[in-house]
Amino acid sequence: MIKNADVVIIGGGVQGNSIAYNLAKRGQKNIVILERNTCASGSSGRCAAGVRQQFGTEMNCILARESVRILEQLSEELDYDIELNQKGYLILAYTEKELAQFKKNVQLQQSLGIASKLITPEEAKEIVPLINIKDVLAATYCPTDGNANPLLTTFAYAEAARRLGVKLYRFTEAQKIESEHNQVTAVLTNQGRISTNTVVNAAGEYAKEVGEIAGVEIPVYSQRHQILVTEPIEPLWDPMLMSFSRNFYFQQLPNGTIVGGYGDPKNEIIGHNLRATWQFSKVMAKKMIQLVPALKNVHMVRQWAGSYIMSPDSQPILGEHPQLNGYYMSVGFSGHGYMLAPVSGKMLAQCILEQEIELPIEKLDIGRFERGELILEPSVV
Repeated sequence: MIKNADVVIIGGGVQGNSIAYNLAKRGQKNIVILERNTCASGSSGRCAAGVRQQFGTEMNCILARESVRILEQLSEELDYDIELNQKGYLILAYTEKELAQFKKNVQLQQSLGIASKLITPEEAKEIVPLINIKDVLAATYCPTDGNANPLLTTFAYAEAARRLGVKLYRFTEAQKIESEHNQVTAVLTNQGRISTNTVVNAAGEYAKEVGEIAGVEIPVYSQRHQILVTEPIEPLWDPMLMSFSRNFYFQQLPNGTIVGGYGDPKNEIIGHNLRATWQFSKVMAKKMIQLVPALKNVHMVRQWAGSYIMSPDSQPILGEHPQLNGYYMSVGFSGHGYMLAPVSGKMLAQCILEQEIELPIEKLDIGRFERGELILEPSVV
């Protein structure tokens, strides 16, 4: 392993590889990625593949819009098919409170150039004829939302970064980040020591611990989320089906399988226990059948769990830590790290290289929590 690096990125998921690629693309040399396991073995490889722009805060809408624009040409840019499939998101409202929020969301999204619209239950059923619209008050739909293969997207960034000279060390765990006079000086790993003045925490579910080994506090935590997948069946519908109030999301992928999950913040495990439970599959199956009765006899193939890395306002933390020069963060995406990685990787690379940043990254700094300037995202499953 090399002894010196200009930039050391901790985390070999989609965030780390996107940052590495964007740095190398802009001319940065001598970049190293440290991954404690294998590429995309954490949250990046366990997510549901969804990509949406229908958020409730201006910040997340802009980030998602720009990520989609990058994704639309990413296969060509990286010379690697990421299987982008823009078949839309159909989000259902079941309560008056939710409907009022949807009206605000769509007005915001449309003002930012996102092609979402508020539709009636009957119009929702025209888009997905198989859905049960009982109790549905309205829905929102954006045709440019969709999904892309998270493993292939991560591998695409990793291969492109490698071609530009980035080194990825697998099974290499960062154990301590050394510093002198509030300046990063080195990373100590289980494979040796690397001298560097710049470290990026893109460690996903271990982001908090990668803060602790540097002596800084990062207000994030890992929360288990579970997903199931069915056998492949004939095509039934196109968009992701989602509800915030009834707490579900599921979609049919191009290969015919149906992938879905739900969040359970009140009862879900905080930490790194990713053991899946039979209770989840029972509840999730019920949610799916209630909305799409035609799924009653479809077989579940397997289930698994991954982590949402939650921040206090469900928005990412990007930028340099004010207490440690050279220590940068791309953490706390609260379930949206995969879909926002194309733009967050670009923004953080610009930040590290002190280039002009096209988006207001300063609003996502870690200091916003101490200042009380949280950007609360209302649209999270």
